[in-house]
Amino acid sequence: MGRRRTRHLAVLASGIAGYVLAVVAGMFVLADEVGLAVEIPLWIAHGVLLVVLIGKSGTPESGLGPALFIVLTSASSVYAMDVARDDLTLQQRGEKATVTVVEERPIPVHGRGARNSDYELEHEDGTRVPGPALNAATDRYAVGQKITVIEDPTGELRPQTLGEADATGDALTAAGAALAALGAVPWAVRRGARAKIRRDEEATQAAAQKDQENRLRELLRTRPAARGSYIDVAPEDYPALTHGRAARIAWETGLKAEALGDRRVWRFGEAVVEEAPLD
Repeated sequence: MGRRRTRHLAVLASGIAGYVLAVVAGMFVLADEVGLAVEIPLWIAHGVLLVVLIGKSGTPESGLGPALFIVLTSASSVYAMDVARDDLTLQQRGEKATVTVVEERPIPVHGRGARNSDYELEHEDGTRVPGPALNAATDRYAVGQKITVIEDPTGELRPQTLGEADATGDALTAAGAALAALGAVPWAVRRGARAKIRRDEEATQAAAQKDQENRLRELLRTRPAARGSYIDVAPEDYPALTHGRAARIAWETGLKAEALGDRRVWRFGEAVVEEAPLD
């Protein structure tokens, strides 16, 4: 790979990485402003653009798999950052309270996913805890059980138990997913470049083989037989062809190929002692 090509790939990888980082930041900002009906089309558009950008490093199809991985890890990072933001907000403005579980509503699940329930909570004075219900594993709490939670006075965020209102784990998850998305960019660009090199090499080999097949076909049609009705051909003049392929070309021109007795020469004629197998 030439120096100019290497520099081009480095610039391309840096640009894509910057774009991915900008998308993660932008989607994080939009997470509280728009719903899934808007987010999903945006992620799809992001993936399509990634396929195009990564494809510039090599073949068009080389960007599909990496783009899907980058979109999934980026979306995971945004989701984890959103959860971490809620946890931090709850820690900053939340109030600790001892409450009573007054109702459990199991959440329907499909397949073998974790079974969670929404728990309605009530203060000692009989007022409901503001905001959405507490979400936890099914049967974790019993109706009538007293628990200590951090509640959001504004009612925007779910109440959480003291041990769950910690953003550290979610922040680390978000950082790890974002790094995975960014780290996939240079890998994807190198993968695309290698795919292009392989494609170019295959195209060159195919063109060379086609040219040599045409030359051999023309030679067998026009060259007069010599040395006892044989036409001798030097294999090194046709490095892209196997003896079997040469035998097939001879058969197409009405000749037969002698079985390979002397590897330094291919022999063709209307009649041979032992015919070579066709490729």
